[in-house]
Amino acid sequence: MKFLAVLCLAFAIPAFPQQPGKASQFDYYLLVLSWSPEFCHSKPGNAQCKDHRGFVLHGFWPQYNNGKYPVGCATTQAAPTDLSKIKQIMPPEIVAHEWQKHGTCSGLSGDAYFRLAESVFESVKIPADLIAPTRTATFRPSALKKDFEGTNPALADQDIAIQLHQGYLNAVELCFSKGEHPTPTACLHIHDVSGGTFKVPPVR
Repeated sequence: MKFLAVLCLAFAIPAFPQQPGKASQFDYYLLVLSWSPEFCHSKPGNAQCKDHRGFVLHGFWPQYNNGKYPVGCATTQAAPTDLSKIKQIMPPEIVAHEWQKHGTCSGLSGDAYFRLAESVFESVKIPADLIAPTRTATFRPSALKKDFEGTNPALADQDIAIQLHQGYLNAVELCFSKGEHPTPTACLHIHDVSGGTFKVPPVR
């Protein structure tokens, strides 16, 4: 558990207010795409860094419209049994944590929850200049959003939130509707970066 806490701190995903909740009672999903090179800059020996990835799936979180989110919900749904595929796109050391903290609030079984997370993750096309950049690039928030929107026409500015860590890209968060076939929806009360510039470190 100590390692997970350090890992989450290193990802530097901002802490949103947690709120007691009930399984399946939430408003939309937040898909968190962490930029692995930013994490690996300070943790080069971590297992995920040997794969030299760009974006990895950090989470698929049930959210409330008021900016809060439920965690650790009581559920009668079965825990996940097949983690082989999710571990290919999400750092293996956080998979169990993500189910216990966020997945239990989805109202889905563990296997169904991760299948949905995989499906939504795979539906997002990564802009060509962010697949495997070889040098540090400087972006404005509006330019990065336009980059994603150009590759994913269903996305709009309000569906995307950018998270930084010390001036570097930490994560791109995308909001999706609740249901069997999630579609992009507006991110409500999610921290976002709107001005200035930031750097995107290369995949190494």
